[in-house]
Amino acid sequence: MGWYELKLAKNDQYHFVLKAGNGEVILSSEMYNSKAAAQNGIASVQTNSPEAGQYELKEAANGKYHFNLKAKNHQVIGSSQMYASQASAHNGIASVQTNGPSATIKDLAV
Repeated sequence: MGWYELKLAKNDQYHFVLKAGNGEVILSSEMYNSKAAAQNGIASVQTNSPEAGQYELKEAANGKYHFNLKAKNHQVIGSSQMYASQASAHNGIASVQTNGPSATIKDLAV
């Protein structure tokens, strides 16, 4: 099962990544002004990630694919890396659906 890493950026804002069981980053958050807001973002990913309808798959101008995970209010709560094919992006979505509900949060923002 995957885990979250909560981090403090150089600009004193917080962000998190979701990692798969193999340690690969599969979802990255936006920047948050507070640690509590980032923790709420993690909770939103935990809640929304299992639902296929919460993902938006996009094709970039360079022909690669990426996806966003959205909350029920349609706000983006996490974004993927770029994938070479639509099929590999779908595999990324499946990985987030599997690993997103993880309760393991490694707080590196201390």
